[in-house]
Amino acid sequence: MTTRIPFPPMKRPLIAILRGIKPEETADIVGALIDAGLTAIEIPLNSPEPFRSIEIAAKMAPADCLIGAGTVLSVEDVDRLDAAGGKLLVTPNVEPAVISRARDKSMVTMPGVFTATEALSAARAGATGLKFFPAGVLGASGITAIRAVLPPELVIAAVGGVSDKNFADYTKAGILAFGLGTSLYKPGMTTAEVAERAKVTIYAYDAAVGA
Repeated sequence: MTTRIPFPPMKRPLIAILRGIKPEETADIVGALIDAGLTAIEIPLNSPEPFRSIEIAAKMAPADCLIGAGTVLSVEDVDRLDAAGGKLLVTPNVEPAVISRARDKSMVTMPGVFTATEALSAARAGATGLKFFPAGVLGASGITAIRAVLPPELVIAAVGGVSDKNFADYTKAGILAFGLGTSLYKPGMTTAEVAERAKVTIYAYDAAVGA
């Protein structure tokens, strides 16, 4: 039986996706998100100098924060992520070799899936959880239908088309983890703007889950 790396306990299982962030702004932006109450940060590898930004974030973040990379496509990238101190791996697809290497490095893994076939393949590879993307296309009902055939311990996250505006659509179906991109951060936003978006996001999430 494949051993899964567990998703760490979090008050709010929200992953902030900082696509396009630059190393020189990483400390301020990540600091603002953490101060607001977000404890999982994903820096996609198609950002400028992503491993440098990940290293900066990993060094400054408290121990209970989960820092890592998105858009990871190769085993070599897993090794570079590990060297940078990353503990979270998010992919756009299901590549068993990538999931396996990340698991060997004790990383939390969230491969991207859209179908039951992809979801079950990722589960067999030992993924911590699944990133259903684009969630806006599947909707809560589509994710719920696929979830019925999956191992119950898998963390299910909705990503793509999800924001503070529609958390309740998903939380009513028992989907409580989310990846949040442009609703939180876009290149060019100031630290103050990101902090305000984080505040609004957390308020909306807490209201949706009845916190």
